[in-house]
Amino acid sequence: MFANTTMYKASELELNKLLSIVLERDASDLHLVVGEPPVIRVDSALLRLDNYQVLSQDTISDLLEVLLQPVQKQLFAKQMHVDFSYAFKDNIRFRVNAYREKNVSSVAMRVIPNHIKTVEELNLPPMLRKFIERKQGLVLMVGPTGHGKSTALAAMINEINNTRAEHILTIEDPIEFILTPSQSVISQREVNLDTPDFATALKAALREDINVVLLGEMRDLESISAALTIAETGHLVFATLHTNDAAQSIDRIVDVFPGEQQNQVRGQLASVLTGVVSLRLLPKIGGGRVPAYEIMVTNHAIRNAIRENKVYEIPNVIHTSLEEGMVPLDKTLALMVKQGQVEFEVAQNFVLDNDYFLSLVS
Repeated sequence: MFANTTMYKASELELNKLLSIVLERDASDLHLVVGEPPVIRVDSALLRLDNYQVLSQDTISDLLEVLLQPVQKQLFAKQMHVDFSYAFKDNIRFRVNAYREKNVSSVAMRVIPNHIKTVEELNLPPMLRKFIERKQGLVLMVGPTGHGKSTALAAMINEINNTRAEHILTIEDPIEFILTPSQSVISQREVNLDTPDFATALKAALREDINVVLLGEMRDLESISAALTIAETGHLVFATLHTNDAAQSIDRIVDVFPGEQQNQVRGQLASVLTGVVSLRLLPKIGGGRVPAYEIMVTNHAIRNAIRENKVYEIPNVIHTSLEEGMVPLDKTLALMVKQGQVEFEVAQNFVLDNDYFLSLVS
């Protein structure tokens, strides 16, 4: 008994030491993988902490004893992966994923800033305020994992919180940013702790007198269908998708449904979709990261493209609708290169249309 208690305390001290290094180095992520020393991510680059020993399965198992609550241990044993949040000193929080690979346990931890920055502080486009000001509709924040979707949505939701009296509901897996009520009433529900899944929480939302919903992820047919219904019934819904751009996001939503329902879903999506923002975070010259973005605002041409299953026309609509606030991703990438914010080679890794990008930077 005494040995177990001692081991637990040693593991907690070791975890605290690692998390302190993450904060001191201004890293965004910490990876714990058997056969490697701890690895951190700083400005998009992975760095091994070579002064640490290579991690063993026993070491990671001991650290998981510190990290996991009983309900999370049960989920991990059942699913072989589990998402949760972990509170560190001074109210610093981490989003954590524990998972199995090659029959051993691994851990990925991401820092959740304790201060919710504004749209301006994040260097995001003023056009996002147009979406914030809406009273109903569906706003999608898309892009790869780790490129600022959750941070941008937290800024937008907090702007509503600070300027309007609304009931804001967030459904997350796990809860990331803790929102402090200002003018709004805020309810934050975590999957597996406060609700069994996204779809169940969304269905219940219609009975909770909500105005604004933040959906951590549109994962499956049930959650996507419920999100569309909530937007259709006069609420403002913000959600994330792991897609690359606006056109792909629309295809992803429609393709989730059976073929016989897809025409109906296209009509529903065309009527509720307010806009799509696609984000990329690029290493900045001199340190830090800077966002590039594509913005699609749903206008008459976009609605027609969705309804008529001509999603391939959307990139061209974005390119020809700059006066309406739309922005092609390649345009922001080219601008950042010309302004000396990012290296040409770095930006080129993210371009969608290389010829268009080259025409803008030449």
